[in-house]
Amino acid sequence: MYNIVTIERRYASGGNEIGKKLAKALGYKFYDRNILLEAAKNLDIPYTQIEGLEESSSGGILFNLSRTPFGGSAHSKELPLADKLFLEEKRIIEEVAKEGHCVIVGRASGYILREKETNLKVFIHAEKEKRIQRAIEKEGILQPEAENALKKNDKRRSGFYNSVTNWVWSDPQYYEVYLDAGKLGIDLCVRLLTEAVKG
Repeated sequence: MYNIVTIERRYASGGNEIGKKLAKALGYKFYDRNILLEAAKNLDIPYTQIEGLEESSSGGILFNLSRTPFGGSAHSKELPLADKLFLEEKRIIEEVAKEGHCVIVGRASGYILREKETNLKVFIHAEKEKRIQRAIEKEGILQPEAENALKKNDKRRSGFYNSVTNWVWSDPQYYEVYLDAGKLGIDLCVRLLTEAVKG
C-alpha cells in the first residue's frame, strides 16, 4: 500500500482536480500551492513576489543539494531567492512525507521523495485539444490565449523540473502510473489511482 501519492501534470490536464478528489477518496491530506505559500511565509517573502519566483530556480546548485540527505538550507545567504524558496518547499515536502497519508501535486515532489517505497509517482496528461477546452472552461482563458498558455506553462514546469532533478519531467520511466485524463476522464483516473494506492 502507498501512503504518499506525488503527481506531476501537464497544464490543464486535470491533474490538480484528480489530486484533490483522490485525497478526499483516500482520506489523505492534500498539498499543492499551499506548500508554496507556507514556504514563502517561512522565508518572509511577500505574496506579491512569489509568482515571479515560483518554478524559476537556477537549478545548478539545487541539483547537487537535492541529492544530499539534508537537502541544503533555504537560509543560506549565498543562494538566490528563488533557490531558497525551492529548498524550503523541499523541506516542507520531506516533513509532510514523514507523516504520510498525503497527496502532493507538483513541485518535483516525486523526485524529492524518490527513495520512499511508499510513494506512488503519477503523471497526468491529455491531448492538446482536450487541454485547450479545459483551460477555457476551468481557467477562464479565452480561445486565442489557450494554446499559448499550454505551451508557456508546460515549458515552465518542465524547465523547472529538469533543472532541479536528473530526471525528464514527462518521461514515463520515472512514474509508476501514467494516465491520459482526457480519454479516461477525471473520475476514472481517481478510481484507478485509488485502487493503485490500495494495491
